[in-house]
Amino acid sequence: MAKKKFDTNPLDPEFPQKVREAQTETLPNFVATDRIPPASVTEEQTRRFNETDFSAHQNAFDGSQVPTNFHTSKLNSDVGSSSNRKVSNVGLPENILTALPYIPFFVGLIAGIIILLFVPKSETKVRFHAAQGLAAHIGILIVTWILSGVGNITDLADWGNTIFRVATMVMLIIWTIKAWQGKPVHIESVDDLTEWLEEKIKPRS
Repeated sequence: MAKKKFDTNPLDPEFPQKVREAQTETLPNFVATDRIPPASVTEEQTRRFNETDFSAHQNAFDGSQVPTNFHTSKLNSDVGSSSNRKVSNVGLPENILTALPYIPFFVGLIAGIIILLFVPKSETKVRFHAAQGLAAHIGILIVTWILSGVGNITDLADWGNTIFRVATMVMLIIWTIKAWQGKPVHIESVDDLTEWLEEKIKPRS
């Protein structure tokens, strides 16, 4: 039977012979593979130091190089008195000015506005607490007005307004004490309003 042009019959009787011929066929221009010689591994000799080489660096610190005008007591006093220093243009201690904006009711709100109007930009700590206390009072007033309006419709909102007033008054007292003691006070919910108030309310020259 004549073979077709594309014979894919796997039972070709001549297939083993073709495989053997392909295995024994010598390729022209065959070049033997060159072997790369192994790289020589060298290690520099470790340098050893004598005891005399370390003598110049082993002198113990005996305190003889401490400056005579160094006083640690002055540093400690400066750190402790930072909250009691007088603020320029106002004449009140720093801890008092940082605590005033958190006083409940309208006292803290008015104090925050006055401090922002008269304390210079250089007093960043005082101005931050003034803006943050003012922002807290504004937020409390907004929520109180909303609850009061809803309270005219349902008694549940009226109860919520009472609880909210008591809770915020307690929080304002806690913030006032912490600011007066120099402890950090951060009200994250009014961060944007605090930054806006501090930037917009500029001190009067």
